[in-house]
Amino acid sequence: MLWVTVEVVFAVVFLALLIGVPAAYTLARREFPGKRLLMLLFLLPLMVPPITYGIPLATVLYKLQLAGTINGVILANLIPAAPFVILVMTPFIEQIDPNLESAARVFGAGTGRMFWHILVPLLGPGILAASLLVLVRTIALFELTFLTAGPDSQTLVVALYYAVFAAGVRAPQSVDAMAMVYMGVTLVWLLIALRFVNPTQLVSRVKEHPQAAA
Repeated sequence: MLWVTVEVVFAVVFLALLIGVPAAYTLARREFPGKRLLMLLFLLPLMVPPITYGIPLATVLYKLQLAGTINGVILANLIPAAPFVILVMTPFIEQIDPNLESAARVFGAGTGRMFWHILVPLLGPGILAASLLVLVRTIALFELTFLTAGPDSQTLVVALYYAVFAAGVRAPQSVDAMAMVYMGVTLVWLLIALRFVNPTQLVSRVKEHPQAAA
């Protein structure tokens, strides 16, 4: 149970960063038709209750024989996690001076080299913050995990639900212990995340526009 939670959480964090950081860079640096619509589609899983798309998603995963497996749980949790990374990382990228990227290109750096050697070190705090916040969110996400998990792929929050509401007698001490472990792990990671990110960065995007000469 605890090991399954660790596997799911770290796989979701890794894949969400792999998808979300390049997507956030594109949204922060490029202007193209349909950008606002694309941003809305990315943020839609964060704006609606997970249960509204969790049931159709679980149906698809059952047809693909992925439901009930760890891979299915990872995929289900990745759907809201990747947009969350985009939401967190876009303000961080917007606050980096584009002239740094232009200078790197002048000196012959390609896109990949510029990204890894220039942007990634500057985005370190943002990537760490996004990782920790996605980690906390994935640990706490119940609906999608509940709908797609099987007996061998239950995370801690789903196991806690079954321990409380399943038929039969459960020792109150074991339920209390599971609840304390769940709350303690979530609180520790949340405090670490807040150490590296200012919550106001998630709702505001700071841009400096040079004033036109009088």
